[in-house]
Amino acid sequence: MNGLSRPDAPLWRPPSGRGPGLVLIQEIFGLDDYLRSVAADLAGRGYVVAVPELFWRTSPGWSSAHDEAGVAASMQVASTFDPELGLSDVLATLARLRALPEVTGGAGVLGFCLGGSLAYAAAAAGDPDVAVSFYGSTVPSELAELPKITCPVQFHFGGQDPFIPRPDVASVEAAVASHPGAEIHVQEEAGHAFHNHVAPMFHHPEAAARAWDLTTEFLRRTLPS
Repeated sequence: MNGLSRPDAPLWRPPSGRGPGLVLIQEIFGLDDYLRSVAADLAGRGYVVAVPELFWRTSPGWSSAHDEAGVAASMQVASTFDPELGLSDVLATLARLRALPEVTGGAGVLGFCLGGSLAYAAAAAGDPDVAVSFYGSTVPSELAELPKITCPVQFHFGGQDPFIPRPDVASVEAAVASHPGAEIHVQEEAGHAFHNHVAPMFHHPEAAARAWDLTTEFLRRTLPS
């Protein structure tokens, strides 16, 4: 652990100073301009947002560019990541968030890519009040965990994602269809990380806008601010 201790997750607070909590879980790119913009967006909608640093044990403060070199470097950093330890960080952040006096009305998890996988894992292993998972690559292979999830959960995938083949997404659709409180949305023309607006190689503006509208509407229903 290189003598390090887990850093406190930075917080974004809503204009009112109070509201439900959301643990926002990063992609492999770290706490970058994209994730900060998502945190600010959610705070503007009335949520207290905490962003845990997932790579603090091996690459503290990691943040990369969103070009091919940045993707390669981030993949290398992610290759040393321990998902179980990362899950423990997410659940610890959720507990700390709930304990804050400014957090009222519950707390949930929302993640993208690596964070989408961890949001799903946190919903199965922990007790968030809601979970949103964007293109979590481990979700299709971990569908046996779905019955453990009792909170409302929403999944997003791209139909052209080279990292999550469309037949794998179809398996999630089939599982979600019979799970109470679960829903899935597939942007058929989009690929991986389509919501990341600072990554031109991934971003699909129309799909991103549709998916974010679905996400914020889901949060209004399940974790109203």
